[in-house]
Amino acid sequence: MLPGEDRAARRTLLVCLAAGATTLLDQAVLNIAVPSMRQSLGAGAGDVQWIVAGYSLAFGLALVPGGSLGDAHGRKRFFLLGVAAFLLAGTAAATGRGPGTLIAARLVQGAAAGLVNSQVIGTLQDVFHGQDRGRALGLYAVTSGVAAALGPPLGGALVATLGPELGWRSCLLLSAPCAILTLALAARWLPPPRRTARDPRLDVLGLALACACALTLMVPFIRTPGSGGEALLWATAVAALAATLTGHQRLRVRRGRRPLLHPALRTSKPYLLGTAVAMAQFGASLASSLVLTVFLQEGLGLSALCTAAVTLPSALAMGVASALAWRLVRRIGPRTVTLGLTLGIGAALSGSAVALTVPSAALPLACAGAQLLTGAAAGLTVSPNQTQVLHHAPTEAAGVAGGILQMAQRIAAAVCLSAVSAVYLRSAPTAPGGSGPRSAYALASCVCAGLLAVALVLSRLRTPVPGRHPAHPMTEAANSPATREPAIPQHHLPPDTSPARLPAAPPQPDRRSDAS
Repeated sequence: MLPGEDRAARRTLLVCLAAGATTLLDQAVLNIAVPSMRQSLGAGAGDVQWIVAGYSLAFGLALVPGGSLGDAHGRKRFFLLGVAAFLLAGTAAATGRGPGTLIAARLVQGAAAGLVNSQVIGTLQDVFHGQDRGRALGLYAVTSGVAAALGPPLGGALVATLGPELGWRSCLLLSAPCAILTLALAARWLPPPRRTARDPRLDVLGLALACACALTLMVPFIRTPGSGGEALLWATAVAALAATLTGHQRLRVRRGRRPLLHPALRTSKPYLLGTAVAMAQFGASLASSLVLTVFLQEGLGLSALCTAAVTLPSALAMGVASALAWRLVRRIGPRTVTLGLTLGIGAALSGSAVALTVPSAALPLACAGAQLLTGAAAGLTVSPNQTQVLHHAPTEAAGVAGGILQMAQRIAAAVCLSAVSAVYLRSAPTAPGGSGPRSAYALASCVCAGLLAVALVLSRLRTPVPGRHPAHPMTEAANSPATREPAIPQHHLPPDTSPARLPAAPPQPDRRSDAS
């Protein structure tokens, strides 16, 4: 666990890690069971799209309201409510007899998962500070990422062992034991509810506008508009809602009321750029995983179990790279994210080259090698970037900041899953084993490499100029947002100044010291 932390803090961290793993494992494990689920239920293409993407849609919509509710009224009660609803909806989805029941249950389950994860981010920022906060957020990101990477192998094993009918239902029930354990531990170990926002009154209109904006942005990519005029209508609605939300937030600030989006979040360049990096990386990662699964099963004719074996190295490499990322961050700081994105671009391009050049007999093994690089790149990127982004969130808006970050990732996931899968499906013929699926997968991999290249440029814009050498949040202990008001970005320090040389803050009996 975290050295220097008391027993209660370690228990809180364990509950938060269990919640993140439970909710993200459930989403990832279902993707590989989609063909058998579709055959079992007689679901159409539109039904399958809503079953898979509807979870992400509801997840994203619940994040910002959930974070705001936790900030205003305390996090524990909403955490428990979310886990309980997640468990009940998952059971209903696994026992559903038709596509409509499954779609409704997955929407409820996604909203519950969004409510839980927004409380997790806020709780970690409430309990941990300085270096320990960076490590806790990093462990949460790593646990969630590894759970998402382990989903396809576990799903493939269940479908291969239990058969198509019981296999996909077991995939939906896989998270139930984890949810029960998380619920029991959270009831005992989570800290009592307490408000972190100075003004407990919710910005109801702001919440409604934010949800409507996210909904109108994500739905067209899930349902695929039938005409250019319809797409233009959706885009106009998004722009109008975004402009209305911006004006409403400025009006609340002028009136002295608490806005939904904290002013520090809207004006923080590291927060905004880091969120954009997370969007591009998350969208590229999910799209690449989905296209690879379709390519292996439908393009090459491999079984679900073989597909799971090909994707397993990604999960293993991500776990190892995430553990090593702590040491690398201490040496090169924020440039760890840049290194991870560069490696990710190389992994995507190597997957494209493998698909075009390697013989069919050796292609699964070569794809597994490319997945090894992909997992290592994600391990160096995900947790350092998330820690860096949330480091710039003020304490009173911790839940909303985490909710905005994750909602942005879900929007990116909806857009990238739709766009990249469309690139593959429009380029690949239905007959497996030919050159068409190979070239289509190579093209889709290049698109994912392009998304990571955008993230790399944004990361470089965020990286401080040489000579400043600011401490990364993972290595910073004394100058954290929890122990200073207002926050002073570290890139404003003189070149020869480090947090360890700053004058110590006067002792405060009601706050724990963050000095390293």
